Amino acid sequence: MFALFRKTQDPEPQSVSHAQPADGPDARALINGINREASTLGRDAAEVRGAIDDTIKAAGAQAQQVQALARQLGEITQGQHAIVEETGAGAQAVERAREAIHTVGGEVSGIVSTLRDVSQAAGQITKIALQTRLVAFNASVEAKRAGEAGRGFSVVADAVRELAQKVDESSRNIMETVGQLDSRIEALAREIQRRDDGQGQGAVHQALDELVQGVERINAAAAKSQEMCGGLDRRMGEIEREMLGTNTTLSSAMQRTEAFLRVSERMIEVTAACGIETADSRFISAAQDAAGRIAALLSQAVQQGQATLDELFDEQYVPIAGTDPQQHITRFAKLADRLFPAVQEQMLGFDPQIVFCIASDRNGYIACHNQKYNHPQRSGDVVWNTANCRNRRIFNDRTGLASARNTKPFLLQTYRRDMGGGQFVLLKEAAAPISVNGRHWGGLRLAYRF
Repeated sequence: MFALFRKTQDPEPQSVSHAQPADGPDARALINGINREASTLGRDAAEVRGAIDDTIKAAGAQAQQVQALARQLGEITQGQHAIVEETGAGAQAVERAREAIHTVGGEVSGIVSTLRDVSQAAGQITKIALQTRLVAFNASVEAKRAGEAGRGFSVVADAVRELAQKVDESSRNIMETVGQLDSRIEALAREIQRRDDGQGQGAVHQALDELVQGVERINAAAAKSQEMCGGLDRRMGEIEREMLGTNTTLSSAMQRTEAFLRVSERMIEVTAACGIETADSRFISAAQDAAGRIAALLSQAVQQGQATLDELFDEQYVPIAGTDPQQHITRFAKLADRLFPAVQEQMLGFDPQIVFCIASDRNGYIACHNQKYNHPQRSGDVVWNTANCRNRRIFNDRTGLASARNTKPFLLQTYRRDMGGGQFVLLKEAAAPISVNGRHWGGLRLAYRF
């Protein structure tokens, strides 16, 4: 079979109208049989190629998702590492706070001791005041006994007694206030005191202990999560490598199906070039006729000054803003809108199997599609736009470029047409070159169902 494939690749296909027919009914039956088998092989190869292409795209999308997930895992791991560092710093800060509080506790204890000294001093003052009052009382009694001579001394004694009474009251107030402060500060000292004898700690240190324990739990959880994310990251790397390997295998398989598809297309071309009427002959002749008519219209437009060759061969495809799928405009687009429909729309009525007939420049740009696919785009409706707004677009896929750049009398291809939204149609396509003033402009693409 491969020997047959190699043999069929040698001769160049010729125009259907100029090929010499093979002799005899047996030869015709043989060639038609080969044509049917090649057509079936091409259809199956196109289906397989399309399925593999879908799988490659899905695998590529999944690989991108895996890469994105791996990046997110890396960011999570970095965040967890930062948590571990911050919790460590937090634990150290708590320990510093504990030491500071312990130092304050010592100072508070000193304050309690000082207040007690003040209280003792106030007690001594009270005793002195009491004694002063007794002395003043005795002095007052003695002054009264002295009569008129002791009257001045009596006034002084009364003043001293009165002063001693006030001092006694003040010292008692001091002792009472110091006593209250002593109780409060002693309670504060107990709360902030850190004990090393195994007894219960104060409330502040208990809270600090609970805070340290919470920080340690956060640290342990972050470290465990970091370890798990590290394992997931390694596994994601393995999955990514496996997916890349699968993608490579699928790409290799796709290249092989591509080879089968080219062989089947070549066999159909060869059988069609034999001059015997096959299922594809009338479509090939129709494509060649339409290509000739489009070429004549473009040449006539140049002769009549409707366009220049520079305009016809313009390759500055300017994107049309807000279109999805992307549409473009060129200097010959409006001329195509005027000239091409007369040929393209007529060809749709040539046979009910025909799906579309379009003229493409050599880069796959379709200035004017068939009218049923020439609708204005709907904003945000990509699926509808893909299927119904096919003008002003560049179809530079395998089939589109092959038909656009073909310079042989004709080219036959088999492929799946993307209609948007996951919908595909299996088609065959006959293409013929379009030349203007001896210069290859593009190709006429005539697609039809099996």
